[in-house]
Amino acid sequence: MISETENLPKPFCITSGNSDMDPRPPKPSYFFRETLGRHYTTLCGGIIILLTVVMVAFVAVKGLAAFVGAHPISPLQFLFSSQWHPDASASEGGPKFGALAFIVGSLSVSGLAVLFSAPLAIAASVLIAIIAPKSGENFIRPVLELFTGIPSVVYGWVGLSLLVPFIRNHFPGLGFSLLAGSLVLGLMILPTITTLTTDALQALPISFTEGSYALGATRWQTIYRILFPAAGSRILIGITLGITRAFGEALAVQMVIGNSVQIPGSVFSAMSTLTSIITMDMGNTISGSAWNNAMWSMALLLLLITFGFIVIIKVLGAQRTVKRGSNA
Repeated sequence: MISETENLPKPFCITSGNSDMDPRPPKPSYFFRETLGRHYTTLCGGIIILLTVVMVAFVAVKGLAAFVGAHPISPLQFLFSSQWHPDASASEGGPKFGALAFIVGSLSVSGLAVLFSAPLAIAASVLIAIIAPKSGENFIRPVLELFTGIPSVVYGWVGLSLLVPFIRNHFPGLGFSLLAGSLVLGLMILPTITTLTTDALQALPISFTEGSYALGATRWQTIYRILFPAAGSRILIGITLGITRAFGEALAVQMVIGNSVQIPGSVFSAMSTLTSIITMDMGNTISGSAWNNAMWSMALLLLLITFGFIVIIKVLGAQRTVKRGSNA
């Protein structure tokens, strides 16, 4: 006997085995999901490493060419002499390639810029992270981050138009000076140090602050005795990154320092830096000449100093990791 239900139309079903009628897109194979992605990321990482090695090797070969060959430059003269006369003839006692004035200029302008910006950056980070976190995150920090997008030529033009005339009218000298370059650089690296210091303070556990308050400490005692020591290594990393940016800046500094080949005797003296002399002279030299090789030697020196800053950052980061591990 046939039941009534057997005569009813059966629902239309799509089986998973029928690929022609399955509306779901087929899953990618294991090769596209795993193997291809792994090979692609490995290739990209290898290209980055290769480009870094090639760039360092190229700068090293070009930079060391000044100290070898038919007419080599003495490394001691290059590093410890301030006599820069690359176009002097042999009868005039030249050419002379002493880069000490540029090295001292770069170190002094970067160091003075950090002295100007680091206290302001740390104070601003305390305001953003601790004192007024709501208004700091909503207004102060976005404004500071806008400064990072301003081109360096704008900083240099503002310094040339406003800062240099102000120094000329109120202080000795012509206005083009170490002071002008340091103030412009200090303004440029202020957002970098502020952002990293703010992140360092905000990353601290809230228990540090609550425990300090529970013991009867004031807010300023908590900031000075608890939060600053706890975030000290990360704050130093931010300051070091600021120095790195200041040391490699060229255009903004070149517009306000006067570009005089001399060791600055005061903050009101004109001077030159490694980056400024490279940007001014590299296009005016013949490739392969002693003058051109000296430019590449300065570029190599800049690269080595930058590597030194990176090593300092790595050491500070390692110390922070060790301290965190020991506290755990």
